[in-house]
Amino acid sequence: MSHINPDPFTTRPEIEGMFGVVTSTHWIATAVGMGILEKGGNAFDAGVATAFTLQVVEPHLNGPGGDVPIIVHDARRAKIEVICGQGPAPAGATIAHYKNEGLEMVPGTGLLAACVPGTFESWMLLLRDYGTMRLRDVLEPAIAYASDGYPFLERAAATVRMVEQLFRKHWTTSAAIYLPNNEVPKPGSIFTNKQLAETYGRILKEAESAGGDRIAQIEGARSAWSKGFVAEAIDKFCRTQAVMDVSGSPHRGVLRADDMARWQPTVEVPLTYDYGRYTVCKAGVWSQGPVMLQQLALLKGFQLDGLDPAGPEFIHLQTECAKLAYADREKFYGDPKFTEIPITTLLSDAYNNERRKLISDRASLEFIPGSVEGFGAVVQYRRQDGQREAVDAMGGGEPTVGRFGEVRGDTVHFDIIDKAGNMISATPSGGWLQSSPVIPELGFCLGSRAQMFWLEENHPASLAPGKRPRTTLSPTMALRDGEPYLAWGSPGGDQQDQWTTQFFLRHVHAKLNLQEAIDAPAWHSEHFPISFWPRTARPGVLVVEGRVPSASVEELERRGHIVEIGPDWSEGRLTAASKVGPRRRAAANPRGMQGYAAGR
Repeated sequence: MSHINPDPFTTRPEIEGMFGVVTSTHWIATAVGMGILEKGGNAFDAGVATAFTLQVVEPHLNGPGGDVPIIVHDARRAKIEVICGQGPAPAGATIAHYKNEGLEMVPGTGLLAACVPGTFESWMLLLRDYGTMRLRDVLEPAIAYASDGYPFLERAAATVRMVEQLFRKHWTTSAAIYLPNNEVPKPGSIFTNKQLAETYGRILKEAESAGGDRIAQIEGARSAWSKGFVAEAIDKFCRTQAVMDVSGSPHRGVLRADDMARWQPTVEVPLTYDYGRYTVCKAGVWSQGPVMLQQLALLKGFQLDGLDPAGPEFIHLQTECAKLAYADREKFYGDPKFTEIPITTLLSDAYNNERRKLISDRASLEFIPGSVEGFGAVVQYRRQDGQREAVDAMGGGEPTVGRFGEVRGDTVHFDIIDKAGNMISATPSGGWLQSSPVIPELGFCLGSRAQMFWLEENHPASLAPGKRPRTTLSPTMALRDGEPYLAWGSPGGDQQDQWTTQFFLRHVHAKLNLQEAIDAPAWHSEHFPISFWPRTARPGVLVVEGRVPSASVEELERRGHIVEIGPDWSEGRLTAASKVGPRRRAAANPRGMQGYAAGR
């Protein structure tokens, strides 16, 4: 491809081949996924195996108790679909209950923040309806790593160190697994979670007792999870354990076995936006995905071709469009099964033509949601000037940014394309080791996605039983000239749809290849309220990597941005894969030294 910069810097090659590609946020999971393709599995089989492996090797970023949105292109059906693996609030999760507990917000940790775990049922739906392999084929690698061990990541060890005293004092069931020999695991030490291996081994055994039929085995596994011993253990733990959380007081959970038995993931049509020759596909307004589509609707009015992707104009325009789109997210987004969301208007040319008039060559320091008559709510948040307050070791929200500017990650991501042209992009998250205590019979903990809900009535994102929280999880897929072309995504909470948009703009307008577009200097705005406890906003703050040219920083500051400079390699954990004719390409983020792409 041609380049704006005749010699762009890249850390590694863009992977290319015609057999298939796998890219994920951990090299072991990438290798497992590639191994499934080599054994004759399709992209969806590989996706399930990759996902279960990521639960084991990145326990500080995702787990079985979490949630996942999945975007798939099934070459046989010739259509793109979204699998919603975002579990809803339990039946007992009423605003009244939380207020009676003396809470103004859903705590960012502990049992009150747990929704129905969405991952397992979603992977079973994917395997059953899109895959070809048996459960054993895709589950055995994860069981082996949990049982036999894997090298513990430096960042996983740092996370355990951060919550060590919480584990010792309050979450002793977590200490039993994550403080082996009564100490924080050393980075690179071989770590096991034998209880999780036993849980998945028991699910597999119960599944195979259903007989030799592939579908019957998958249904048996689903039954063991949602109606069997897993649901029973979760129910018992939530009923009987008062767990310390970020509020500073212990609370029992409201999640029950009945909640799990009633819920199943759904298959939905993606929301789309046409941007030049591309059609970008995202999950619905129960996610923040449409924020990217609205950024594109706003950016469409500017001439980006030829701009330096690390230059002040490029950064300024993307940042200002993000501020407007995220303000609309805060005001309007929620579960469309409960509230009508005016998404057609929010993505329309007429609406965004008006919104675009708010953008000048100066940085906006105001929080300005749009107006759609009869829709939306008043947005309340905590303005926070200067440094973000450090959340104490009790945790709170997704650990997206640790020490100033240092991206910890909070989630995992993978993209896979096989020889037949099947594609998958998925962003599993939640149920990480710092979210709530380990359920001892299972070896994993519950998620904390319910913290996305508001405890005020009459907001699209108000807490209600059976309602999906507005997740930040946001995989992406795009067609080019009507043909499925690109799958990509990144961990990073509220930053996800900033980084995925930047990547796409660099690829489309600056003609950078996948690896170049990932490696290029990145940034994020903290102008709008974060989705997690304690819901703070930092108006005008723009965090940029140290590699952003000083001339760009000076001009951005002249325009009124409050620029904070982070480490050189600190923004985003993107992966991406593309398909053109028989060619498959993939790339992975070098930041954090975990993500890898593979293919041939």
